[in-house]
Amino acid sequence: MHQPHQPCANGAPPLHINGDAPASNGDVQPPGLRMSQTDQEIVRLIGQHLMSVGLERSAASLMEESGLHLEHPAAATFRQHVLAGDWVKADHDLRALHDLLRDSSSLEPHNLAEMKFAVLEQKYLEHLEAGRALDALHVLRNELTPLQHDTARVHRLSALMMCADAAELRARAAWPGPASRQQVLLQVQQALPPRLMMPPARLRALLAQAAAHQAARCRFHAEPRGEPRPDHVPFTLLADHHCSADRFPIHSLQVLNEHCDEVWYCKWSPDGSKLASGSKDNTVMIWDYDPVAKRLSFRKSLEGHSYGVSFVSWSPDGRYLLCAGPEDCPDLWIWNMQTESLHLKMSHSQEDSLTAVAWHASGDKFVCGGARGQFYHCSLDGALLNSWDGVRVNALACRSDGRTVLAADTHYRVRAYDFGDLTDRNVLQEEHAVMAMSMNAADTLVLLNVANQGVHLWDPRARSLVRRFRGLSQGHFTIHAAFGGAHQDFIASGSEDNKVYIWHINGEEPIAVMSGHTRCVNAVSWNPVHHDVLVSASDDYSLRLWGPRHAQPPQQP
Repeated sequence: MHQPHQPCANGAPPLHINGDAPASNGDVQPPGLRMSQTDQEIVRLIGQHLMSVGLERSAASLMEESGLHLEHPAAATFRQHVLAGDWVKADHDLRALHDLLRDSSSLEPHNLAEMKFAVLEQKYLEHLEAGRALDALHVLRNELTPLQHDTARVHRLSALMMCADAAELRARAAWPGPASRQQVLLQVQQALPPRLMMPPARLRALLAQAAAHQAARCRFHAEPRGEPRPDHVPFTLLADHHCSADRFPIHSLQVLNEHCDEVWYCKWSPDGSKLASGSKDNTVMIWDYDPVAKRLSFRKSLEGHSYGVSFVSWSPDGRYLLCAGPEDCPDLWIWNMQTESLHLKMSHSQEDSLTAVAWHASGDKFVCGGARGQFYHCSLDGALLNSWDGVRVNALACRSDGRTVLAADTHYRVRAYDFGDLTDRNVLQEEHAVMAMSMNAADTLVLLNVANQGVHLWDPRARSLVRRFRGLSQGHFTIHAAFGGAHQDFIASGSEDNKVYIWHINGEEPIAVMSGHTRCVNAVSWNPVHHDVLVSASDDYSLRLWGPRHAQPPQQP
């Protein structure tokens, strides 16, 4: 017969669990109920969730009707005694749990010690806070030390005997007091198999995992995740999740025709407020972005360049803009974007070719190079710090460690160069020329535009090719792809067929192909802050801003 529940300390009936066969711990399912193990677990999950939202009577009724227990009786008793601070009884309960697990292969011996250590540490700290120094000393000498578990932690705990008062104890131990009893339960719970005590908020955790899986499979899911929360579900559970393409940046919002020749490159500033575009017309144009109207407005033209501008790079803090030219350009231009004036025109030799640049994360140094064999490491004032002779560079990227630089060279390789100890090594090898390269913000993935191949995604740590993206047309033009979206889950690239292609990072086929340009699309740049817009630059002399459908200007009659 089902045993009546004993009241908890808070007045709610304790709900016990048995995850084995119904008869193993006294559970008796009502006549006609013969649930599978999965059904039993679902009932337990629902019961736990009802309890967590304060529906104790509903949970008790569910358990009574199903003939199941929410927790094993020994685990439920242990919970009550820990929350009540009854450490003698909690220790007795823990021994009972040990006995239940004695023949279990699911619990390692060190986990049993961890469980006991967590309980005894709380007991010791509460004795100290209450001024019971002799009781605390007894716990330390006769209970904690004989466990021979985490000796360093025991030594730190012993030093707390010298605390003058409870405030100093809490500060030095980083301990919130008796309120941390719930944390003790969580520590023990993590070591116990779920048939005795389920992990907390287990149903929420499962639903969050399901939501993450659906988000990963959603073609257009680009919503910011915010702070990671294992129990957070960001959208409705009542239907499968699908983001609408209307909110994705695949709709033409604006065409900018201020350049008077081919536009070779474009790049957003790190704060997403400005765009820089480089053109064959020997200018760099700066544009202001209004995130409310989702429009770009012309701000300033940085003039004086002797050659076309084929590449620009913002410093990490957005204060400076590095500008490079085509293969016959020996100069680098560094613009101060706070004063919008030229900071420095850098030339080492008129025989140089400086077409590729990249900033170190510190923002006070950069690297530059070109296909004629120049590879320089420079300070912000243009001083040459180091150089590597004979390295013919097509593209550069700085790693987050502050010393390693990835260089794509004319031998179809990407090599890592360490300017700290002047060593270098191969990272990856392609079969065709690497025309452009970029790294994701996490410094874990490299994106390459490869001649006659398209866009390739590499993992530089594993030195392995992750994915080849299909669809675009890539010959020997320099086309720049980019990571994008709130979590850089998307890849965008221009193409020689005059289109912009977008892929999800987990799929080879494009999820969107955007038309509008009339000549080759040389570069794309996804806004790093306002993730619902990106810009493309084309040989048709124009830039295009792409965004969500609702921001499109009204159609002219």
